[in-house]
Amino acid sequence: MIRSKIVATGSGIPEKVVTNFDLEKIVDTSDEWISQRTGIKERRVVIDETAADLATTAANEIIEKSGIDPLDIDMIIVSTCSPDYLTPNVACVVQNNIGAKNAACVDVSAACAGFTFALSVADKYVISGAKKCVLVLASEIISKFTNWEDRSTCVLFGDAAGGVLLVPEENDEGGLICEEIGSKGEGWEVLGNGGLPISNAFNGHEKIKPEDTYVFMDGREVFKFATGKLRESIDNVLEMAKMDKEEVTWVVPHQANIRIIEVVAKKVGIPMDKFYLNIERFGNTSSASIPVALNEMAEKGLLKKGDNIVLSGFGGGLCWGTILVKWC
Repeated sequence: MIRSKIVATGSGIPEKVVTNFDLEKIVDTSDEWISQRTGIKERRVVIDETAADLATTAANEIIEKSGIDPLDIDMIIVSTCSPDYLTPNVACVVQNNIGAKNAACVDVSAACAGFTFALSVADKYVISGAKKCVLVLASEIISKFTNWEDRSTCVLFGDAAGGVLLVPEENDEGGLICEEIGSKGEGWEVLGNGGLPISNAFNGHEKIKPEDTYVFMDGREVFKFATGKLRESIDNVLEMAKMDKEEVTWVVPHQANIRIIEVVAKKVGIPMDKFYLNIERFGNTSSASIPVALNEMAEKGLLKKGDNIVLSGFGGGLCWGTILVKWC
């Protein structure tokens, strides 16, 4: 059986660190308030980097670790809900930056669940034989959509990129094992950020205002959706794989809020010490959070051959995705 195998990971992290104490100076909040409610102590924010810049850094790290020739990369998929341009896509800019001239390039948008969607798409290309070397990236600059006067949202988000390289392998045991991805469109108004309004020479509408693009969120509804759906999705994927919860080595969740993760852990019956967390240092980096965490784990030597790793995310749309990976 041909499966997709992750052969390298990487990340692109902005240098600028913004602590909770920095936010105390610009908005009515406190380190205690933020920490207790979210688990976040600091986050990274770009100064002049673009989403393509961060994704390129992650891609170059992956290329270096894997030893692959960029010309052998035949597809680049970038998950982002914060691209630099409406067109061209981020993937095309990354292709140019790394010299992957033979790659087909596409962006995927599924908000904070985007990396699981992108990984799912890449997996289908690999196992079908259509593509043999797929670079899967997630790059987000949520700071440009953040209302820095709204303490309910500005404390949550950070900027980052991460990714993996997928190749096929004849393997009955390792690689990407099974998945569930899904969407609940009736909840689209619960979480998101605005885009360009319909404004042209004939409708008389005013030009875009900054507030039209800010992140909007119904925190209670997001909490209810996330804690219910992630528990259900993780259970479904483990059932597909005929795997007991005790066999799970790691859960790598979307790093949205420590309270959400704690509730999910309790509901699904997997100990918190199996949930890898870096939300304290990076905040919510949208679809980049899972690959950034995965890269940290790889660099720390936490991922061993045969480990069962559950990647699970949720986000605006509303969307969710869970993928079971056996490390090999």
